[in-house]
Amino acid sequence: MAAPASPLGLRSDDARPVGSLSIFDPVYLGIDEYGHPIHVPIIFRNFLIGGEPGAGKSSLLNNFVAHAALSLDCRLILLDGKRVELGLWKRVADVFVGPSPELAIRVLQRVQRMMDNRYEYLDWCERRKIDPGDAFNAYLLAVDELAYFSATAGDKNTQERFSTLLRDVVARGRAVGIMVVAATQRPSSDIIPTSLRDLFAWRFAGRCTTDSSSDIVLGHGWAAQGYTANTIDPTNQGAGYLIAEGGSPMLAKSAYLSDADIRRLRNHAERLRHEHGVMPAKLRLQPDLGRAA
Repeated sequence: MAAPASPLGLRSDDARPVGSLSIFDPVYLGIDEYGHPIHVPIIFRNFLIGGEPGAGKSSLLNNFVAHAALSLDCRLILLDGKRVELGLWKRVADVFVGPSPELAIRVLQRVQRMMDNRYEYLDWCERRKIDPGDAFNAYLLAVDELAYFSATAGDKNTQERFSTLLRDVVARGRAVGIMVVAATQRPSSDIIPTSLRDLFAWRFAGRCTTDSSSDIVLGHGWAAQGYTANTIDPTNQGAGYLIAEGGSPMLAKSAYLSDADIRRLRNHAERLRHEHGVMPAKLRLQPDLGRAA
């Protein structure tokens, strides 16, 4: 039986443009404690990253964004409280939001409507999730400095509105190809409540200052069993504990992308998207973002 056609009209993995990926491919994360490569699936999953400042969270987040940028069947929505951690990817993103909680809320509202439209489509097709051959693209929603939007900037109502919308996207987005990767340098219960954390299938705890902070990312009780990111050497940036849904934590070291690496990957992704007609829509919160397939 012939392989299903992709949104680019390709018939198999071998027919992909040279240098491109697919969001249905696992993401290269780094290496384990034995030096073996670690690849994690991102399609139909969400990923939470936590740790103290300098633990390497943004480097890990950039690995996911780089994979999505090189995947011609995926589009990017970037929320960055510091503006500069994800700012190098702006040219290949459909939407980029800097330190503006109000704008971030408007983006999440549009994404919420997009989810509703896609679920209506799946209901009509009598299916439960999207396939690689579907006409619409997947989306990676990357959030850096989660605490900025959920607990620091704006008033309490704004913070609660952002958190409620993000929780809905994390909970319902996976089946319709909207994945969330979020990073925070303040792993505390007010930033990552249990109801939100448990929706992330994959979690990574970089160096944390306390056992309780490590447990907030990995899950309650792991520190008592000897799995605590409090033991990570502060000079070992990018190292931490990785846990998958239903699994046990494992030591991992995330790959590092320098600014020069990111610019090269961004430029390559930009060329690929231009050549194959999948350049960013640059919707800038136009009304039709909510009606996008």
